[in-house]
Amino acid sequence: MTHDHDLVLRPTEAQISAALNPPPGRNGGDLVVETLAALGATTVFGLPGQHALGVFDALRRSDLRYIGLRVENNAGFAADAYGRITGEAAPLLLSTGPGALTSLAALQEAASASAPVLAISSQIPTAGLGGGRHGYLHELPDQAASFRGVVKSVHTVRAQSQIASAIEAAWKSALTAPHGPVWVEIPQDVLLAETSIPVVTGGDAFPEELPPRPELTAVAADLLSNAARPAIIAGGGVVRSDASGKLRQLAQTLQAPVVTTPGGKGAFPWTHPLSLQSWIEDRHTTDFLEDADVLLVVGSGLGELSSNYHTFRPRGRVIQIEADLGKLESNHPALGIHADARLALQALLETVSPREDAEAPERVRAVLAKVSDRIAAQELTLEQDVLASVRRALPADSPSFWDMTILAYWAWSAFDAKGPNLLHSAQGAGGLGYGFPAALGAAVADPSRPVLAVSGDGGALYSVAELATARQYDLNVTWLIVDDGGYGILREYMTDAFGQATGTELSRPDYVALAESFGVPGVRTTPGTLADDLSKALGSPGPSVVVLPAVLRMFAPTHQ
Repeated sequence: MTHDHDLVLRPTEAQISAALNPPPGRNGGDLVVETLAALGATTVFGLPGQHALGVFDALRRSDLRYIGLRVENNAGFAADAYGRITGEAAPLLLSTGPGALTSLAALQEAASASAPVLAISSQIPTAGLGGGRHGYLHELPDQAASFRGVVKSVHTVRAQSQIASAIEAAWKSALTAPHGPVWVEIPQDVLLAETSIPVVTGGDAFPEELPPRPELTAVAADLLSNAARPAIIAGGGVVRSDASGKLRQLAQTLQAPVVTTPGGKGAFPWTHPLSLQSWIEDRHTTDFLEDADVLLVVGSGLGELSSNYHTFRPRGRVIQIEADLGKLESNHPALGIHADARLALQALLETVSPREDAEAPERVRAVLAKVSDRIAAQELTLEQDVLASVRRALPADSPSFWDMTILAYWAWSAFDAKGPNLLHSAQGAGGLGYGFPAALGAAVADPSRPVLAVSGDGGALYSVAELATARQYDLNVTWLIVDDGGYGILREYMTDAFGQATGTELSRPDYVALAESFGVPGVRTTPGTLADDLSKALGSPGPSVVVLPAVLRMFAPTHQ
């Protein structure tokens, strides 16, 4: 008797011949790039380094496109964005020690935002592994230990025969819900040694699905179908799992208002009658959600930003759908459903009963009116006008990448992303320097549409080296730099807390002249001309920089 799992695809004669007669002049690095190509990769990001030269030498014998950035952390941000835009695992090639460690902040952001990044680093020679102090260049007692608390999984290679399997396992891990960064490290001598192993021609790295348990979705469907005041919080998991359509269908079936978190921007249509937009950092919205008798939380851990800084206290039943087991019921007791958002929403759609609630849109309008009145009372016309100018200039289908800057904080709440997977920021880990290099990665992923990066002058200083990358590859990225002379949000925080700010003021370059020194067109704009200048820059091929000298303020918080 033959079982399906006993069946093995037999190689063709051509495959057998190729395996028995591998081409000469290959090394361990060739096994790396061959495995990546066999898994479907077309593009890799990174920086060369002494221990990683075997991989970089192999790139010239492959069809993989290499995008080299100037700083490893920026290469990580570019790979992060490439993974978010394509939904594919984005290879990131790094060298040992300092090069590897410089990527940590980017990998933390990828982990926080569930971006599939496949980091492949070199290691010191095999003889130096094991924790002894051998004095090799870049040596760390346990390099992988620096990454275990950041990435989803760590894969260590000690022989060429392990390369393809390790990379395949890492690829699968990166793309299994929740997506995230993974770490592979390979010793220098393994990469450099000539190999007689056959050319890698295939691989099975289809990620495992994470379906919901049916008994849990049955209970959830019953609660939602019989709720008097249901509401939905949609997080980044909805975007990552491409579940926006199913979310909209479920909200309409239940007549349940929806608010999106900063990571879930665009998961629900901004102008839909049931849309509370993304004003989750507002007491009026918090009050509304607390009043829901059944609250469905999809793809969010209800962390600091998504809970109005942990002031959210739900009074009704909470149903939480979350692929990251660590986030499930980590902040609030709930009917926890460990599942991919798309699969769980589909299960609910198949089991809920439609609700009639003609008053739901009016309740939504009332909340949005209160939010609007609160902001209007603070006389923040400049900030609202600047954000509106950015929205007018940016094509509706263009993605934007926002650094940790005041205008980004406004965007989390007040910017219409126009669709899922179009607005991205570093709000997961909250590090500076994300916007511009991430936008470069997005432009590599899809060169057919312009990409916007937004930074403050403080965050811009983290990324200026990548103007060379933008010019070298002629990437369609327009970089808006809001220059307020320092770390603007920290200036506000410290002034509010202590009466004055310390360490927030910055000497900075002439960003227009700096951009032009890299061969990148630059323009200095004003709030009144921003929309036109930004639109012109976005409409011109290749990179460009738009500098807006302006001191913006944040709207008053409601969690204090």
